[in-house]
Amino acid sequence: MSQVIALVAAYLLGSIPFAYIAGRLHGVDLRTVGSGNLGATNVFRTLGRTVGITVMVLDIAKGAAAVIIAEWLVGGSWWPIAAAALAIAGHVFPVWTGFKGGKGVAVGAGALIGLVPLASAALIVLWVLLVLVTRYVSVASIVCALAAAPLGWLFGAPWSYVVFIALASLFVIWKHRENIARLVHGTESRISFGRKGASGAR
Repeated sequence: MSQVIALVAAYLLGSIPFAYIAGRLHGVDLRTVGSGNLGATNVFRTLGRTVGITVMVLDIAKGAAAVIIAEWLVGGSWWPIAAAALAIAGHVFPVWTGFKGGKGVAVGAGALIGLVPLASAALIVLWVLLVLVTRYVSVASIVCALAAAPLGWLFGAPWSYVVFIALASLFVIWKHRENIARLVHGTESRISFGRKGASGAR
């Protein structure tokens, strides 16, 4: 029963659509504006920096919470991995919004914080630096996805964690396939750090 509770909680936590809620609180359905993506970047672009950062933090928190709950209720190595996977799946395919969600980067980062905190700290620093330098959220997300498994291994994560991180990273990169195409063609949007009307990667 503990295993079932941990896994159901992981999916339901991941599926909390903070981006959608933030949009509705401001009279906007984010599925119909900007990129149509229910992720922090679209919130940042549509509703501004403060709301975007808030949604990003909440998305990270729900990923970390899913893993921590699994570790507390069940323990071991495989159950936290399963919880991390379900939290990401819940974010990408949330039951509350017709299974249309975000790309899983922020909630995946939260799950990694629960699984490999030291590697996650390095990835957060790398992501922030890349966003500041390139102003492409997509570039920062893709590079961090590529670096996640090697950093997990470098910081001594169990092989099961490294394999899961590698698979999750491939999924995140696949979700960014349209961004990659726009980067190749030079049409990807950069983010602006203004309070309102920020433009961002789709």
